[in-house]
Order: sequence, then structure tokens, then C-alpha cells
Amino acid sequence: MPLVYDDQKQHYHIPGNYFLPPTNFTAEEALALLVLCHDLGDRRQLPFFEPAQSAVLKVASSLPQRLREQLRLLSDSIKIRLEPANPLAEHRPVYQQLLDALSDRVSVRIRYHSLAEGKVISTRLHPYRLLFSRRSWYVIGRSSLHRDTRTFNVGRIRKLEVLDDHYQIPRGFSLDRYLRNAWHLIPEPGPDREVVIRFSKMVAQNVAEVVWHKTQRLAFLEDGQLDFRVKVSGLGEISWWILGYGDQAEVLQPPELRALLAGRAAGMLARYQPPTP
Repeated sequence: MPLVYDDQKQHYHIPGNYFLPPTNFTAEEALALLVLCHDLGDRRQLPFFEPAQSAVLKVASSLPQRLREQLRLLSDSIKIRLEPANPLAEHRPVYQQLLDALSDRVSVRIRYHSLAEGKVISTRLHPYRLLFSRRSWYVIGRSSLHRDTRTFNVGRIRKLEVLDDHYQIPRGFSLDRYLRNAWHLIPEPGPDREVVIRFSKMVAQNVAEVVWHKTQRLAFLEDGQLDFRVKVSGLGEISWWILGYGDQAEVLQPPELRALLAGRAAGMLARYQPPTP
């Protein structure tokens, strides 16, 4: 695929509607494409997945009838279940504008419903990356309002205007460096914190079977309980995950996280208390 260098925009791009040359797929490769594109894009599991589905239909239509039928039977026998995702159907134009802005390295101005700030804000954004994580699409870039790199949920962008000014992504920028050791997407200011959680025997094996974070360390105790250690850039996001295990998890450290969870547990208890006569 030819890449053309634009001197004015100072980056490479793919010109026009470029058609790829014919590609030979093995049966295993074709099956993988069929299963992934059918299941991951079906039932609106992944937003904006139609181009991949269109591509795999072209692959399937080029196969011999007998092989196509075999692959269809196999693909119907394999299922992939994902977490519920925001379909973002009405945000397709916003997504496409962000993608074009990233390609052309031009700024955008967005009106954004910020949950952290509790209001709709307006900021000029230099998009650095588009990221799909767990349930939705996010755009990460330099915000003029915050004078820093921030993460914005595409589904909460109320209005987007493409601007004429060009920008450069900082040479040293990377998602790993930006996210640091965030539990999910939002790194908090300050040094990373060592978190130790003790899971009961009932859920210990379930927790141990999953790689939840790149820094996690596991230690089973003689009674079957599990000590789960992780170093995270902020306590907010991981606190909600711990609450999902209810009374089967206990934070051993740090004290600030224990206090945070105790406060939320007290709030839950108060909410479920019967009204006083």
C-alpha cells in the first residue's frame, strides 16, 4: 500500500480509495476472520465495526462453496462474549471526524459533558490516540482548557468542530507512558500506590485466573485465601472493582483505600436500611 508524504501536514497518508491486491488466506485464517468479525461486531458489541464486517464478507464470498459452508458451520459453533458496550450509533460522525483529524493532524473544538466537572465544557483538542477500552471509545489528546493531556469519552462529546490549525504529537508520547499504572484509564496525580487485597477462598481461584493488571502479584495462603498485590496510579478506579467482590475481599493496605471503601460501604448500608417509623 503506497504512503504519500504531505509536506504541508508533515505526515504520511493513504491516498483516495486504495484497493489492496488479492490476498491468499488459509482456511484457519479465514475462520478466524469470520468468527471474530461476526461475534465482535454482532449485536453492537463493538461500535463502528462495519468496515471489518464488510471486509470479511468479501473474503467469505471469494471462497469455494464447500469451504464457505464448512466455515459457516464452524463459526456458528464458536461464540465470543464481551462486556456490554456503548453502541455509539449516533456518534459515528464524531468518531469519523476524530479519525480524520488524527490523520490530518488538525485540532478540533469539542463541547463535552464532563462527569468529573459536573458540566458541559468547551476545549480545543489535539487528538493523539483513539482507544477502545472495555465498553466504549475514547480520544486522548492535549486539552487547551486543562493545559494537559486528557481522556475524553467519545459518547459524551456533544458537538465537534474541525479547526484549521495543525499540531504535532509529542515525540515521546505513548499510551503506556500516559496511562502509567492506572487501573483502567484514569491515572491520578502523585506517586503510584502499593495495594494489597485479601480475597476469600470462595473467589480466590477466580481472581487468580485473570491478568487484571500488568503489575499484579499473587500469593496463595495455606487456608486457600489469596493476597493480591498491585501497584496503581490512583485508588479511585480500583476501589470500584474491589467493591464488586463485596465481603469476599478485604483491603489490607493502604489505609486510605480501606477508609475509602469503608465510607462507600457505610453509604450502601444507609441506602438499604428500612426507613425509620
